[in-house]
Amino acid sequence: MTAGTDLLDGFDHVETAAEFRERVAVGRPLRVKLGIDPTSPDLHLGHMVVLHQLQRFAEAGHNVILIIGDFTARIGDPSGRNVTRPQLTREEIEANMSAYREQAAKVLDLDRFEVRYNSEWLDALSLSDLVRLLAKTTVAQMLERNDFSERYDSGTPISLHEFLYPVAQAYDSVAIAADVELGGTDQLFNLLLGRHYQREAGQPPQICATVPLLVGLDGQKKMSKSLGNYVGVTEPAAEQFGKLMKIPDKLLPVYARYAAFRSRVETERLATELAQGRANPMEEKKRLAQEVVARYHGGEAAAAARDRFERTVQRREIPNGELEQIDVGDCKRVSDVLVKAGFAQSRREAERLVSGNAVKIDGEPVRDVNALWTASVPAVLSVGTRRFVRVLPNAAAS
Repeated sequence: MTAGTDLLDGFDHVETAAEFRERVAVGRPLRVKLGIDPTSPDLHLGHMVVLHQLQRFAEAGHNVILIIGDFTARIGDPSGRNVTRPQLTREEIEANMSAYREQAAKVLDLDRFEVRYNSEWLDALSLSDLVRLLAKTTVAQMLERNDFSERYDSGTPISLHEFLYPVAQAYDSVAIAADVELGGTDQLFNLLLGRHYQREAGQPPQICATVPLLVGLDGQKKMSKSLGNYVGVTEPAAEQFGKLMKIPDKLLPVYARYAAFRSRVETERLATELAQGRANPMEEKKRLAQEVVARYHGGEAAAAARDRFERTVQRREIPNGELEQIDVGDCKRVSDVLVKAGFAQSRREAERLVSGNAVKIDGEPVRDVNALWTASVPAVLSVGTRRFVRVLPNAAAS
């Protein structure tokens, strides 16, 4: 097994490193836990930061348990929320769980993992069991959480069931006798509560190790699908590459470390070279984007995505052979063609794209939201720099 200090690389907080080294020194494989709630069918690069660390523990020979929070997803994780998170139905949870496992496999070797569902032990708790569990936690402890305290101070409602989320997650650690629990920085309170419950249960308290939250493409807030600043794991290679080219230059070292998973030494070298002007931000960004895309789509697709970006964005060429083709059908307006091509969900959204100067026909911008589709020969319709389709004419376009 790998020595303790190596495995702590990449975490921003460990409670505590000394305990971790002591436990590793005993020589037995540690039970390492990560809980994920299937609250969405899609994973993004922010989720992969902690999954990568979990894989490192598995490769080091430790017993790694991936806990699917099918029970806790019914409560809704309040972490980082200023409103109550909607509860999911069992059907939504089951659909999301299937997608989670498939996408997590892009980073995790699931053959090395023990996968458990926390409904296994949480559904079995009686009301008496739950009361005894809640008696070990005070309201004052719960209000130490920033999101709870901020909502309480501002008068924003906090439902009682939300207090059950950290309690249930903490009980997961007792149920599997975890030695180590991993999570994002926003999960630290829940992880520490697990230590508290383990002491109460007579177990050695788990070591809590958190990873930074990956900043999104906007360079300001954490990566989130709801904020639209994310790169999805299942997005097409060209889409991933194009999105990654939008990250602010200052985030290059961050993404090199937590999206491309380069070593600390490589990341620090990149930061130094950028600061001293010895590295070209554009070239480094393309290199980074290619590395990340290769991880999820393979080297050939990543190279093709880079070539497409350089041709269509940097050299402003219109792609040819690889374009999807659609028939204009009975569409009269450009906005209708945008909807038909799947570039917009509605005519109103299509009109917003035109108003934002994002739409071109054969490279020429479309300015009028009411513009008619008049092309009588095949024409390339584009939105932004990454979405293209060849539109074939018919009688309606004449």
